[in-house]
Amino acid sequence: MPAHAFLEWLANTTLSTYLRESLWAYPIVETVHVLTLCLFLGFTVLLDFRLLGLALRRTAASEVTRRLEPWILLGFASMLLSGGLLFVGDPVRFSANVVLRIKLGLLLLAGLDVWLYHFTVYRKVAEWDMQPATPGGAKAVAICSLVLWAGVVAMGRAIAYVPPA
Repeated sequence: MPAHAFLEWLANTTLSTYLRESLWAYPIVETVHVLTLCLFLGFTVLLDFRLLGLALRRTAASEVTRRLEPWILLGFASMLLSGGLLFVGDPVRFSANVVLRIKLGLLLLAGLDVWLYHFTVYRKVAEWDMQPATPGGAKAVAICSLVLWAGVVAMGRAIAYVPPA
């Protein structure tokens, strides 16, 4: 099934119609999306600040990661689910929105950044765990994270104001 045909089919589902036509469904999903974004970003920024040596410097980086990761994952999963529902509300229009495409590209880069943290820098955490000054790789990952997530938020906000191409 070609992509456009799938999007048309999705737009005609009961869920999509309900999200578009209900007085409360879409605003509630959007509110959940923003609140879970706050949950996710709050803890992600705190972890990034630890990696940059700006916060929690007396707490081991591994401990900060261990404590914050469940909340970060919960926020991300909820944000992803609610964002998916927002897309389902009008998939044909959203799929043509260049800002949404940029946002999704930034999300992929942010995912790559998380992967880099866990599979490169964090593997050697025992060597630098308790040091307030983290290695350059950890700082680079944290800076990339902050920049990418700021971009994701900005693009998410801009989606409503940019007409589809």
